[in-house]
Amino acid sequence: MGKTFGVGIMGCGHISEIYMANIPAFRSLHLVACADIRPEAAQAKAAAHGIAALTPEALLADDGIDIVLNLTTPAHHKAIACAALSAGKHVYGEKPLALDVAEAREILELAARADLAVGSAPDTFLGGAHQTARAAIDAGRIGRPLSGMAVMMVPGHERWHHNPEFYYQPGGGPLYDMGPYYLTALVNMLGPVARVVGIGGKGFASRTIGTGPKAGTSFPVEIDSHVAAVLEFAQGAIVSMVMSFDVKAHTGGHIEIYGTDGSLSVSDPNRFEGPIRLAGVDREWRELDQTHAYGDGNHRGLGLADMATALSEGRQPRASGALAFHVLEIMEAVSTACRTGAAVDLHACPERPQPMAPATLEQE
Repeated sequence: MGKTFGVGIMGCGHISEIYMANIPAFRSLHLVACADIRPEAAQAKAAAHGIAALTPEALLADDGIDIVLNLTTPAHHKAIACAALSAGKHVYGEKPLALDVAEAREILELAARADLAVGSAPDTFLGGAHQTARAAIDAGRIGRPLSGMAVMMVPGHERWHHNPEFYYQPGGGPLYDMGPYYLTALVNMLGPVARVVGIGGKGFASRTIGTGPKAGTSFPVEIDSHVAAVLEFAQGAIVSMVMSFDVKAHTGGHIEIYGTDGSLSVSDPNRFEGPIRLAGVDREWRELDQTHAYGDGNHRGLGLADMATALSEGRQPRASGALAFHVLEIMEAVSTACRTGAAVDLHACPERPQPMAPATLEQE
């Protein structure tokens, strides 16, 4: 059995709970401590999960921590990642990897110089549903992928989040918040993107918080809240994508891939589970049997566990920094296309992540 890696969580906000709950399920991980700029938040999470509450500085200095799990807001991703790498820790973070490609490049270059690993959410593409979809494409069940659609349209996160302002600031918005799930799933199935075009807009100048202690408070929208893009993949497929916080309701799906011999309907890439349906030449939709593990619930932390296993095995993690960099490059290119009206070529061309084995991570 490989090494067990000590994990320290930086940032004790909404998303930290599921990571703290899931980390003990993986033999490659041991949750050591958490930290937050709000000491009371770290203390509450630490008490609930039986770990230490530290200051951010003490967490970075702790010799029992091998990997810093960066769950801070996007504006702090680069600073925390670089601080952790400088302290000799591997880093796995929430998406996006950084606010822009320049920041992300600094993270990866620092990691390379220090011979440390960088991983990034989302890891939902490692779930049973999305690995089943990829296996169907790889087996040629829809023939050669030609085109597709990816759609995420909701009213906005201010309906449910107590502190939603950062979703409407640079680094947020539907493209940067939800786009990583859809783009990572697409790259996992189809490979890297070569060129994009796009157009974006802002449906509302301000938003009003709908729940929690700040309910009724309004704040400005600083980003495009509706983005439409066309992605040209290096292998030739052309995928239309819409990301929006301006839509009250719709009847569309999440992701569909259309090939020479059939079509594939893929479930929500923000989830590990969900139905995968295939239609062949008879145009009748049939649900596929799930072929892979981790398709029965919320397994956030799976990418982190895979990174720890990869470090023991001497391979690249599946939810790698290189993959997250390419996804960020796609989003930045779409933003540039929205601003300029011109097509934008991409330069990074990472290999598709290694597919998951049908068994659990510990059994691979």
